[in-house]
Amino acid sequence: MSTSNYKWTYKSQDKNTSQVLQNSLNIPDNVALLLNDRGIYDYDQARQFFRPSLEDFFDPFLMKGMSTAVDRLQLAIEKKQTIAVYGDYDVDGTCSVAMFARFLKSFKSDVNVYQPDRHKEGYGISLKSVEWMNSKKIDLIIALDCGIRDIEAAKKLKKNKIDLIICDHHMVGDELPDALSILNPKQSDCNYPFKELCGCGIGFKFIQAYEKKNNLRFNFDDFLQFAAIATAADVVPLKLENRWILKLGIKALNTSPLLCFKNMFSNAKRQKVIDSNDLVFAIAPRINAAGRLSIASKATEMLMDDNLETLKPKIQFIEKINNERKDIDEQITKEALLKVEKEIKGKVTTVVYGEKWHKGVVGIVASRLMESYYRPTVVLCKDGDLITGSARSVKGFDVYEILNKMSDLFQRFGGHKYAAGLTMPKQNLSEFIIRFEKEVSKKISKEHLIPILNIDNIISFEDLKRDKKNYSMPKLFRLIDQMAPFGPSNPTPNFEIKNLMDSGNSKIVGEKHLKLQLKHKDFNKLYDGIWFNNAKMLKEIKEAKSFNIVASLSANTYMNVEKLQLVIKDIKVNVVND
Repeated sequence: MSTSNYKWTYKSQDKNTSQVLQNSLNIPDNVALLLNDRGIYDYDQARQFFRPSLEDFFDPFLMKGMSTAVDRLQLAIEKKQTIAVYGDYDVDGTCSVAMFARFLKSFKSDVNVYQPDRHKEGYGISLKSVEWMNSKKIDLIIALDCGIRDIEAAKKLKKNKIDLIICDHHMVGDELPDALSILNPKQSDCNYPFKELCGCGIGFKFIQAYEKKNNLRFNFDDFLQFAAIATAADVVPLKLENRWILKLGIKALNTSPLLCFKNMFSNAKRQKVIDSNDLVFAIAPRINAAGRLSIASKATEMLMDDNLETLKPKIQFIEKINNERKDIDEQITKEALLKVEKEIKGKVTTVVYGEKWHKGVVGIVASRLMESYYRPTVVLCKDGDLITGSARSVKGFDVYEILNKMSDLFQRFGGHKYAAGLTMPKQNLSEFIIRFEKEVSKKISKEHLIPILNIDNIISFEDLKRDKKNYSMPKLFRLIDQMAPFGPSNPTPNFEIKNLMDSGNSKIVGEKHLKLQLKHKDFNKLYDGIWFNNAKMLKEIKEAKSFNIVASLSANTYMNVEKLQLVIKDIKVNVVND
């Protein structure tokens, strides 16, 4: 019998290829294989991976439209024209606006900022904002993390003789907005070598280009902090420039954090070294909460404030909003789960609608339902006379492609392969539910609906022993720890360890988690493990004669003593011993 709900898959390995890296870096074979899997085969690639610098970044002028954008911005600054920074209301957009506005304030004091109201204006460059730009006599708009599908807004801006530069990373449609310049590597005729930057990442490249053109010297540490948070929050692939941004940004957040981030980390009770998990689970939700329950500009104001006296009440407001968001998120998730349980049989999709659900949290709820039922999921709510919502998808299945086939039902939609947003007339809801299930059914396979657990290698307890007296942690852990930050395209390595047993000391902690103490019949050392949200498995683990585990390696510090801890991902019990 097996406890597993996952399909265990093992990475293909070429030990001949890994040998080169193993020798040049003096690292174990299993670490060399991990690096090969991430496209790292020689010393120079490894140096960029572990020790990136600003000199490693690609020339920003390789991006289509960059020269035009830099020249226009330079003209606006020289002629003291009125500039507006426009950005989306999520973390990526908010960080983009704060970063770029800080950059512009080094040249001019009067920088206009505009972020649409999620509830009244929706995503993108709104027609309401066009009226505002006109009333403010704006000469130039820098649109960040949005704009690539705003055809009508671009037309009106051009009619009003307002120049528009779009810095966006979302999928490009059949028609492009009539903007002065579009910075988006996803354009088919853009030769920029890296296509996966987030919106803030593209804004960062714009700043790099301006510095290069004008032979300036900026303190990029400040900009990197914003770009790192946006990169982590937007779940983009952590390779090449995205990884460099995140690694350098985390370094800056630990060594010289801006006042806003220093105080946010303090409120989030993060006292030790900041890592990518802190950005995703502590900082990003707080920034996002403003746009979800209030207006995003409240978060932007906080991110631009360097005065402790005025900053504190802004952070307090964000904390209050975030706590409210948590309560709403929890309640709607409970209601949505009840709806799904009634409708789940025989379907390959999940679509739930709650008329009174809060528009600002439907994306979070969609992700929660995905975790529970692992199917393409759409969560919808009422938005005035319309219905709006968020879609999420399983690994390997393109939900954006499916929605694109149904675009006749939508007033607007946009997004990525695994996440999208949509708005439609209420009368289209029933047809949407039917067609979404039908279109997904045509393309999805049974394999798509089984969550996959990728296993990097098989190790033994012997691999986890301390190799030197002056190190509290094994060499394998120390090397893997340097591979952080982890995320898409650089996942935390998972290892299988075979033929383990419960020592007799495993127990439930925090009501729903398992704190395990594991032993091996051939190895006389005990190792701690934690298996989150699996308290129900305690009896089976204790009764099992042996089991295999898949786990990642982590450090657990208690009473100032650091110990290795196995973070259990899955367990198969009653296996036949090898």
